[in-house]
Amino acid sequence: MEFPVIVASVIVVSLYVNLGIALYGIFARPSLVKKLLAITILSDTANAFAVLVGYRWPRTGTPQPPVLMNTTDYNESIKYYVEHAVDPLPQALVLTAIVIGLAVTLFIAFIIIQYYRLHGTVDVRKTKALSR
Repeated sequence: MEFPVIVASVIVVSLYVNLGIALYGIFARPSLVKKLLAITILSDTANAFAVLVGYRWPRTGTPQPPVLMNTTDYNESIKYYVEHAVDPLPQALVLTAIVIGLAVTLFIAFIIIQYYRLHGTVDVRKTKALSR
């Protein structure tokens, strides 16, 4: 196995582990705060997966930023760029998702604080017992 294949395998396995942890936290934990943390882990895992999908392992050398460095020989520059440059679209989408995720996380945290003020607990099971 080549080095990039091993690294990619470790990254993919860690993404699956993070996905499992996030889903466990969302569905099995009764605390709303733990659910919020699990949703944040899930969001970060999705962002890491998007970056991994957009990453391009070069055949030779190291990956290059998506910037054309040499404009004198245009055809050679494009050929080198296509073989070595990382796709910038997933990176831009992840930056946008991070900002939106931060806003949504803060909004949900505010809702959890208000929920605690009304019910005196963030445990969903206790709230269900209060409503009966």
